[in-house]
Amino acid sequence: MDQSFLLYITLIVAGLFLIGVEIFVPGGIIGSIGALSLIAAMLVGFKAFGPSGGLLSAFVIILLAGVGIALWIKFFPRTAMGRHLTLSRDSRNFKAASPELKDLIGKEGIAHSALHPGGIATIEGHRVDVIAEGNWIEGGRRVRVLNVEGSRVVVREESEPGSTA
Repeated sequence: MDQSFLLYITLIVAGLFLIGVEIFVPGGIIGSIGALSLIAAMLVGFKAFGPSGGLLSAFVIILLAGVGIALWIKFFPRTAMGRHLTLSRDSRNFKAASPELKDLIGKEGIAHSALHPGGIATIEGHRVDVIAEGNWIEGGRRVRVLNVEGSRVVVREESEPGSTA
């Protein structure tokens, strides 16, 4: 066999192997070396098979890489290892509630900065990142905590101390 053909096959196998390893050892370097190996295989394909064979070889490598990625995305999450490595539930609507922030609901404070709509308020002596509900609130105004959603503290301007409007 021709040396360039053996190098061609070796580069393809090494590239695919390194890209496969990248899935389990993330960081980007191993996968990048694998991708460079596949690109080098395409270039060696021109020497091994001539211009038309090299072009066909490059097309086949790109096509097989695309099909491989599509099959991986479709079938890997269904395997035992895929179920172990991927989330089983949709977490888009999940908001972790902070116990300390939940205690602020109903408390009053002072807008430390202008809330346009986000800013800083001082509530029970603590500076808290807050978001104004509705209109913007100027700094120095009294605010009341209406709701806490995860780390998002929603406040409304109080018209006078002790009011609930």
